[in-house]
Amino acid sequence: MSPIRPVWIETVSWHTSLVMQIEAIRLMKRTKYQEMAIIDTVDFGRALVLDGFIQSTYADEPYYHEPLVHPAMVAHGSPARVLILGGGEGAALREALKYKSVREVVMVDIDGDVVKAAKEHLPAMHQGAFDDPRAKVLIMDGQAYVEEALARGEKFDVVIMDLTDPYGPEIAQGLYSAQFLGKLKALLAQGGIVVTQAGDSFFFEEEYSNVLRNFASVFKYVAEYNLWIPSFGYAVNFIAGSDWVDPRALSAEEVDKRLAQQGVSTLFYSGRVHTALMNFPIYKKFRG
Repeated sequence: MSPIRPVWIETVSWHTSLVMQIEAIRLMKRTKYQEMAIIDTVDFGRALVLDGFIQSTYADEPYYHEPLVHPAMVAHGSPARVLILGGGEGAALREALKYKSVREVVMVDIDGDVVKAAKEHLPAMHQGAFDDPRAKVLIMDGQAYVEEALARGEKFDVVIMDLTDPYGPEIAQGLYSAQFLGKLKALLAQGGIVVTQAGDSFFFEEEYSNVLRNFASVFKYVAEYNLWIPSFGYAVNFIAGSDWVDPRALSAEEVDKRLAQQGVSTLFYSGRVHTALMNFPIYKKFRG
């Protein structure tokens, strides 16, 4: 028999939870914006938890961060400037910096305590990305940064929203609105694309559908896809929007060609995975 260990109760939905054994709590604190914990779990290794929702774990974070970042980056083809909103653990930053064409990645996270904790406690996630000379990390409100960037006339090729869920903390909810997405569209250079994680369409169908409608009201091309994340206990949804490029139009061969040209190596994402993601049904509840 395995030794008795304390457990962490992970919130899957308001009515469902996932119980996992833990080995240690490395950090637990209330930041200015949210409850944060860094824990060591038996099955998933080290994990970042915000307001009761696991954000990333060592064991399965590539299943989240690679589909978040690469379909949009590959669809653009040759991104030079990338904006990441959120992404405090640095893993999305890590993936975006893999592209040879990238000259600058601006990462904006409102919670400096999360970024500080990630630098110290989550080295396998950021893998030194914070120290890359092409990375510009700003601790400020994402909406404020976008307003300032628009005023300066800045442009980005790819915008990645790696935020807490649409049904999560209030600090992120306004960033999924059609009004804010319109501002992100105005930030895009020609050929640009916006991508976000959009929570879960099975347990939070109404909230997910609202985000999807907002994208459809702003962008010409909208691609939705999802992937099961073991430590989340559900399939996380992603939505990409652009007026120029459509990730659904790429063949497996073209995706692999673009990854090779950019010198990108991945643990999970590939051309075959890309086409599978774009064609797999979205999880919704069947109504009996």
